Amino acid sequence: MPASPSPTAAARLVSRLKLRHLALLIHIAERESLTRVAEEMGFSQPAATKALGEIEAIFGAPLFLRTPRGLRPTPLGERAIVRARQMLQDVDRWAAEMEAVRGGHTAHLHVGAIPYISARVLVPLVERLYERHRITISLQRATTDQLLDGLRAHALDCVIGRAAVMKGMDELRHEVLYPQRPALVANRRLAQSLARRPPDWAALAEMNWILPSPATPIGNMISELFARAGARPPAPMTETYSMDVIAGLMAHDDSLMSIVPEEIATDLSRDGNIAIVPWTFDWTLPPVSLIRRRREFTLQAEESLVRILREVCAEAAGAAAGGHDSD
Repeated sequence: MPASPSPTAAARLVSRLKLRHLALLIHIAERESLTRVAEEMGFSQPAATKALGEIEAIFGAPLFLRTPRGLRPTPLGERAIVRARQMLQDVDRWAAEMEAVRGGHTAHLHVGAIPYISARVLVPLVERLYERHRITISLQRATTDQLLDGLRAHALDCVIGRAAVMKGMDELRHEVLYPQRPALVANRRLAQSLARRPPDWAALAEMNWILPSPATPIGNMISELFARAGARPPAPMTETYSMDVIAGLMAHDDSLMSIVPEEIATDLSRDGNIAIVPWTFDWTLPPVSLIRRRREFTLQAEESLVRILREVCAEAAGAAAGGHDSD
């Protein structure tokens, strides 16, 4: 277990460290020059130098090294900068919660979700959270690794994504919400043509694809799918996770195809321009998980979200199972 801070060190931080000190640390880390920092923050360079001296006195050691290329953080300075960013993010979040409460809401949560989470999960989650608890949500869409950066920086409360990219992130925890299975989607005319023949992965590799980056969990699995079939992974025409972009491109180009989770494929096929190719894959996608920071205390608003999310995911999984039973 990590050593507990000494009472003297903790008391010194509580009694002497101020929010303006945190903002100064971040500005110095970004600009590497007290002159530029002083100009941006609206005070003189001697005042900036004095303020940095105050901060280093609080920590009892230098936080930055003076080099010919500017101010560079020491190991202690690097940790201080990380904590400063987290604390200022928490202050921003605190301000948003205050505004939410003043507006008649009970709390406000910042939630990240990968693009491959269907609106059939997110819409009832947002609706029920507000109807039952008057909790509002800010929703951010990005890849799991990008969202986890926000979670670790305290910009997000939780992430709905793939835990496969959590290696080495011991400060986070996750629970599996539901599995996802892949589906091949294409322009309606191309899908009808493909459905009449068995998969030929070598031929498919030469066709026009829309795929996620191979650096993502799904992108990597798709590359492995072609490799296992003895085919070269396709070079996609477009790399994107955006459902709007995939739908727009496929609707007007009968040469395009993609592999997406089944529920996303169903969403894309609703307008009739895109269809699911009825092939069965012998592999599954990494499951969808809820990822949160480990906390020493419980946030009631976050726990309310977790309960409703489990409920919505169970309903969605039941609906999907019923659909497969009727196939």
